Amino acid sequence: MTKFSDLKLDPKVLKAIEETGYETPTPIQAGAIPPALEGRDVLGIAQTGTGKTASFTLPMITMLKRGRARARMPRSLVLCPTRELAAQVAENFDTYAKHTKLTKALLIGGVSFKEQDQLIDKGVDVLIATPGRLLDHFERGKLILSDVKVMVVDEADRMLDMGFIPDIEKIFGLTPFTRQTLFFSATMANEIERITNTFLSNPARIEVARQATASETIEQGVVMFKGSRRDRADSEKRKLLRALIDAEGEACTNAIIFCNRKMDVDVVAKSLKKYGYDAAPIHGDLDQSQRTRTLEGFREGTIRLLVASDVAARGLDIPAVSHVFNFDVPSHAEDYVHRIGRTGRAGRSGKAVMICGPRDDKYFEAVEKLLEKDIPRLENPLAQGKPEPAQADAPAEDKPKRSRSRSRKKDEPPKEAETAPRTDTTKPEPEPAAKKPESRAKRGRGGRGRDRDDQVVGMGDDAPAFIRKSFAERSAD
Repeated sequence: MTKFSDLKLDPKVLKAIEETGYETPTPIQAGAIPPALEGRDVLGIAQTGTGKTASFTLPMITMLKRGRARARMPRSLVLCPTRELAAQVAENFDTYAKHTKLTKALLIGGVSFKEQDQLIDKGVDVLIATPGRLLDHFERGKLILSDVKVMVVDEADRMLDMGFIPDIEKIFGLTPFTRQTLFFSATMANEIERITNTFLSNPARIEVARQATASETIEQGVVMFKGSRRDRADSEKRKLLRALIDAEGEACTNAIIFCNRKMDVDVVAKSLKKYGYDAAPIHGDLDQSQRTRTLEGFREGTIRLLVASDVAARGLDIPAVSHVFNFDVPSHAEDYVHRIGRTGRAGRSGKAVMICGPRDDKYFEAVEKLLEKDIPRLENPLAQGKPEPAQADAPAEDKPKRSRSRSRKKDEPPKEAETAPRTDTTKPEPEPAAKKPESRAKRGRGGRGRDRDDQVVGMGDDAPAFIRKSFAERSAD
């Protein structure tokens, strides 16, 4: 069995690894570190939670042990799709490089440009950044990428999903042609394949698992849900989520709940808090300081349930997440693997439960097709109960009730009209509205003088007194 000591890493790096308690590298680490240390380009394909971060952090620290960074000219560059993933890489660098003198800078949104500029001006060995903030610094003339010797692209398929591929191609063009590139992704879409063929030179390809497979340590299940009524479906779905959490009991020490839309993240978190659950939302529209506080609270255990969008599906290095609940079936099948990969990490067991509604059938079929197996169906814990009345956490649900009552009154004749006989048979029926355009059409253009005997011209007797008075005065004059 391969050990870290067999991988020709720097002794100071090995000492840091030993202090963290790790002895044996994961398959992606054992496959990617040797060719990276040889200076070859690396294409690593592995599911989330397999240790990809250390696969490029450890050899990068070893390769940068000699040399010195110059102002505004980083020696290596790590690109990450989200702020959380970039922060995780920075933490890994601090852990493994603590016995070296290497420096780093973290360039992410939500942080002052001034503080980041000060770090870059001093010169950094490792620059960890999201694509947008990196290009912001470059376009302001604060960054020079011509001295980058090692470039890392982490979670490339997520970059594709978030629309960062044009930025990635631009950044590749700003770095030297002679750089070494370490490219990591959980899946290999056609666009990712094109980029690797364009920018990587004869890479060592390490694929430790079939693309987009879920870890065997994760117990999966799905509840097929259908609301009793359209206007109650959302509140009943939230009630089902609470029932599923309660059914896990003490086994659910903490959990991440994934929603497809940011708006639903806020609604679900607010609903859970209303019913006494320790829950907090996290998504891309929140301030970075709030996102950081929320993640720290989840790691420390003060927040039990983290309601998240897919921005948190990757980059959360929290080994002890016991459960993942998919409140929505993800619209991209690959995202299902990344979501449930937040549990069952580092060899631990985990459980992932998904709620599938009638509109999710197409997405659910795609998930099972990707996994190449059926997800076990779970019994709905609310199936034996009566439908729940409209919840107070969804005030908009009252509106359809009022609209239905109005339509019923409009369509049904009054009771009196049904039972009482008609006594006045001489009263003429009102003329249908369809005949009015007919009379106008009969007059036609230029026929203003016709049918004057049949029609009232002007206001007639209904003219106000002041008009009649002024007309009489003018006539007298």
